[in-house]
Amino acid sequence: MLEVAVIEDPAAAEASLDPVRGRLLAELSQPASATMLAARLGLPRQKVNYHLRALERHGLIELVEERRKGNMTERVMRATAASYVISPLALAAVQPDPDRSPDALSARWLLAVAARLVREVGELIGGAVQARKRLATLTIDGHVRFASAAQRAAFTEELAAAVGALIGKYHDENAPGGREHRLIVAVHPALDSRAAGAPDPREP
Repeated sequence: MLEVAVIEDPAAAEASLDPVRGRLLAELSQPASATMLAARLGLPRQKVNYHLRALERHGLIELVEERRKGNMTERVMRATAASYVISPLALAAVQPDPDRSPDALSARWLLAVAARLVREVGELIGGAVQARKRLATLTIDGHVRFASAAQRAAFTEELAAAVGALIGKYHDENAPGGREHRLIVAVHPALDSRAAGAPDPREP
């Protein structure tokens, strides 16, 4: 089972968003049969089987084993991933385009860049799996608490300067055999900053 899988197919995305199927996916983080799932969810086994077939058809669950019970064969299923992310490719006609209106200080542009990140990394993971190669990535996730808007602005300037200096140092436009990498740096208010007494993240 994968830790995270990216859903790119619109039909698979639609299947995963069905409330009953979403519950089944959550339950199938551990292998289970339709009978077991029906008892847990309080649903008829036939209805559970119907939804399981749809999830299996879209590659969201997989067969783990078949057990013989009397004159019946019980199929034990498991989700193909512990969690799923829906790629903007599932809504290809209306997916965000970060090149349309770049604005470093726009939250909506940040969202468009993040959507592109999901789409591109999802495609890269698929290619790496097919090629049986590891995908070279780096993720840094941290928190910084600013004492004031002035400090936040100073941090932003220093961060931009530092990133620009590193790019200038290592970027080689004409390197034979070189491969371009995308670099994204984002800063946004943490959701838990909305606790009682905390300043509104929308304020400067």
